[in-house]
Amino acid sequence: MSQWPRTDEMLEWIRTIVARGIRRPGYPADAWTEQWAARKLCAYGLDVALEPVRVPRWVPRSAELTVRLDGQEASEHGELKVDGFPLPFTAPSRGTTAPLVRLADAPARPGALAVDELRLTELPQSYVRSLATSSYDPEGVFDTLVQTLPFGPRLNQVMEPALAAKSAGYVGALDFPWETRDYYVPYDAVERPIPGLWLRPSDTRRVLDLMDKGPCTGTLTSSSRLTGALSHNVVATLPGASDHWVIIASHHDAPWASAVEDGTGIALVLAAARHWAGVPHEQRPHNLLFLLTAGHMVHAAGTRAFIDSHRDLLPDVVLQMHLEHAALRCVPRDGGLEPTEDPEVRWWFTTQEAPLEQLVHESISAEGLRRSHVLRPDVFSPMPPTDGAFFHPEGVRLVHFLSAPMYLVDSSDTLDKVDAEGLLPLSRAAARIVRGTAGWVP
Repeated sequence: MSQWPRTDEMLEWIRTIVARGIRRPGYPADAWTEQWAARKLCAYGLDVALEPVRVPRWVPRSAELTVRLDGQEASEHGELKVDGFPLPFTAPSRGTTAPLVRLADAPARPGALAVDELRLTELPQSYVRSLATSSYDPEGVFDTLVQTLPFGPRLNQVMEPALAAKSAGYVGALDFPWETRDYYVPYDAVERPIPGLWLRPSDTRRVLDLMDKGPCTGTLTSSSRLTGALSHNVVATLPGASDHWVIIASHHDAPWASAVEDGTGIALVLAAARHWAGVPHEQRPHNLLFLLTAGHMVHAAGTRAFIDSHRDLLPDVVLQMHLEHAALRCVPRDGGLEPTEDPEVRWWFTTQEAPLEQLVHESISAEGLRRSHVLRPDVFSPMPPTDGAFFHPEGVRLVHFLSAPMYLVDSSDTLDKVDAEGLLPLSRAAARIVRGTAGWVP
């Protein structure tokens, strides 16, 4: 008989994962997590395989910016030193010294250190609702709610204007609503040929204040190491009542020892596997494949590897469901982030087929998953902003659940940010959607 895990069990899974430490691709904690998840799936009676995925392993060490005023006033103000976080996959430097200029002025100053004041994007939910196929908002908050996204307007392309301007280095001057330098962007695994670092907001203000006093020279140092590593996709299967397949997936790596990203996704996939393992074979609408991918933080390496090695499966896939980020909305307070009792806005990227869109809307309504939008997969970009996005150009029918809290790629993604009350309703809604595809064909 089917049995859902209790909420406290799912939270304990997430706590266990987080306790292992930083789960970047190729890190020991990520390798431990894939083995742990494989053992859990085996214990539920699934047929489990670990499929190798080559990933780049990037290890940051330190970063520092030293700033000095040029000219006669230099001795008056002394030297400012601030530490930072190296931009992922940027070039290390033992010391790049150059004039400091704001990013807008960088094209006229090739060879300078470009200072980019980065703010997070604010997204009014009234606008998102106007783009949605449907919304479930029983509280009526979408008229006034504004969501702070975890990215600025250029998403992963933060350094590109500095590169185009032939800058010697990039200074990411964070203007965030909380104190952090631990901003893991970009995560596309593109090696960029100049050094860069992120500064916490208080240090951003100190650097900009000094620049306002007159021309400045900066020295940027950054230390990191890039090697190759072997990770694995965790692939587990259950037979069902048709010859077709439903894939239920998330990813197991993370930018930090992250709870929401994607400890919650792992927990949702494990809960789904446990549920369907307890359903008799003939009552499972299709064969079921549970997938935890490697290398999301390196341009979805695991998803791309799975698609490349299982192309013969894709024509038989009725639905690819991706489950990511059961998150609480937070508010800034005293330099940190305080979780509220409300979930972050929930996005359900759904292939534009009326029966599927209706099924998704009915499922999230039945489970009371407030603050939800049902959206086209390409509503924000050519592909949905999920780890499973690469299924979209393959023509596979999708339902991708995702939320995007402002702390998603930051070290402040901790256990207190998990939407605990949403874990089981999200799991049950996913099962309703899968059950509703009975009799469907690809």
